[in-house]
Amino acid sequence: MADQPDKQLLHLVFGGELTHPGSVEFADLERVHIVGIFPNYAEAYAAWRGATAATLDDAHVRYFIVHLHRILDPATDAG
Repeated sequence: MADQPDKQLLHLVFGGELTHPGSVEFADLERVHIVGIFPNYAEAYAAWRGATAATLDDAHVRYFIVHLHRILDPATDAG
């Protein structure tokens, strides 16, 4: 059905400085950078790439993509 828009699959992009490059514990939760919530993985990935490119030289900074749609609706299997 070409008239229906793509199903909304929300994704959250966030990141910040970690306590150690191999961990997922943030050094300061008050400084976590919320990039945004995006309607699909492609837009979230583009935002993630932009955020990671800006911090490429800092091994302690890492950004993540969270599949919010999987949390909101665990039966969601796509994207």
